[in-house]
Amino acid sequence: MISNLACVHKEANIGSNVKIDPFAYIDADVVIGDNCWIGPHATIFSGSRIGNNCKVFPGAVVGAIPQDLKFAGEYTTVEIGNNTTLREAVTVNRGTVVKGKTVVGNNVLLMACAHVGHDCVIGNNVVVANSSLFGGEVIVDDFAIIGGASAIHQFVHIGAHSILAGGSLVGKDIPPYVKAARLPISYCGVNSIGLRRRNFSNETIQEIQDIYRILFMRGLNYSDALEYIETELAASKERDEIIMFVRNSKRGIMKGYAGQ
Repeated sequence: MISNLACVHKEANIGSNVKIDPFAYIDADVVIGDNCWIGPHATIFSGSRIGNNCKVFPGAVVGAIPQDLKFAGEYTTVEIGNNTTLREAVTVNRGTVVKGKTVVGNNVLLMACAHVGHDCVIGNNVVVANSSLFGGEVIVDDFAIIGGASAIHQFVHIGAHSILAGGSLVGKDIPPYVKAARLPISYCGVNSIGLRRRNFSNETIQEIQDIYRILFMRGLNYSDALEYIETELAASKERDEIIMFVRNSKRGIMKGYAGQ
C-alpha cells in the first residue's frame, strides 16, 4: 500500500491499511492512523499526528513550522482527529510555545487551499470551505461552517453551530448558533436550518432566537442584555453557553443586526 516512489522515513509510525501514493513525503516522528490515504505530493512533517480514516489530498502540507516570528525551533505538534479530510493544498502548521500544538478535530473537512495557523484549535464536525485562512490561536467550536475565502484574524473564537458567509473578514468573536455576514461582520439571524438538521427542537431554536433578539436587537449594551437574559429567561444549556461565550470573549463579539 506504500508506493516505492513515496519517501517514508523509517521512524515514521504508519498504521494498518494505509495507502501512500507516489511522491508523498512522510518525515520522522510522524504518526498516521489506520485506513488513511496520503495522496501524491502530500507532505507530512515531523510532529504530525493523524488519526484513523483520514484523507490527505495532493499538495497538502501538515506539520510545517509556524509562520510566526517568535517561533524559536521549540518542539511542537499538529494533532488531526479521525475521519478528517484535507483537500488539495491545505496547510496546517505546528504550534508554538504558546500552546505547544495545533489541533484539528474529528470529522472535519478542510477544503482546498485552506490554511490553519499555529496553535489553532478546530473542533469536531467543522467544515471550512475553499481558501479560508485562520491566523494563529483561532478557536473554532464544533459544527461551525466557514464560508469560502473567509479570513479569520488571530485569537478569534467562533462558536458552535455558527455559519459564516463566504468572503467574511472576521476580527471579532462569533457567538454560537448564529449566521454571520456583511462588512463589518454582523449578526444575520440564527442558524435555524443547521440546527434543525442537527435535531434541535423548534422550542430550543425559538429560545435561541429570543436570546439573540435581546442581545442584538433591543438597543441594550451587552452587559445589560446579558443581565436581562439571565434574569428573565429560563436557564438552559443553550442560554448558559451563549452567556458564557459573550462574557468570556477576549476580542469582543461581532456587531448586532446590521439593519438597525
